[in-house]
Amino acid sequence: MKYLNQSSAGSLVLLVLFLAAWQWGPGLLGMPEFVMPKLSRVAQEGVAMWHASELWHHTLVTAAEIIVGFGLGALLGILIGTSLGLSPAAEAMLSPYILALQIAPKVAFAPLFVMWLGYTVYPKILIAVLIVFFPVMINVLSAVRTVDPDMINLVRTLNATRWQIFRIVEFPSAMAALFSGLRIASTLAVIGVTVGELVGGNQGLGFLLVDAEGQGNTSGVFVAIVMLTLIGVLAYGAVVWAEKRVLHYLPKAVLSH
Repeated sequence: MKYLNQSSAGSLVLLVLFLAAWQWGPGLLGMPEFVMPKLSRVAQEGVAMWHASELWHHTLVTAAEIIVGFGLGALLGILIGTSLGLSPAAEAMLSPYILALQIAPKVAFAPLFVMWLGYTVYPKILIAVLIVFFPVMINVLSAVRTVDPDMINLVRTLNATRWQIFRIVEFPSAMAALFSGLRIASTLAVIGVTVGELVGGNQGLGFLLVDAEGQGNTSGVFVAIVMLTLIGVLAYGAVVWAEKRVLHYLPKAVLSH
């Protein structure tokens, strides 16, 4: 507990120093406002955008796209990762194509999705799904393939069915790796949605960022960046909270394998 309190205090001090540097640093360095606006100016612009540009509405649109894209990508990663982990033959057949999909730059797909689906939420969600899918799939696949065979044999001696073996041994053993992948995916989902909104969006924080950039409004760009960062922090925090809740109830003997 003492260590946690010291860590929290240290993080708070760093945050205060960062905000202080942001507020007074540009002036001390003689940087013009259109290059690096101070914190108070960004805060003023944020209030103005809240009233004039429907900042809250655009934030909710981006957050909804992130949640849906993250959920669908994670679900797809879990299903395919589990299937490939349980079937080495299927993994050998499909892994080259999955690897090729991962190597292909996701940014390059964004204009194509916009051409296919228009200026809707669907291209942004689809890009998020593609980005989230791979880290979740790889973590689940690796965890399922490395389950202790002695535990599986033990359950088999009790006449467990294939589904019971998966539910009791294999899937719980993959939970720690799954949440490691979800932590990474939660931040990648923000990047995917933002890329989609930058390429072809008419709403969302990415749209506000492009709009502010077009007007030469550096403070507005920082407002959009700050809001995207807050969404990413909340998404990551939600995954960490869920991880503590879920892994707390799983047997430690299962998680150790």
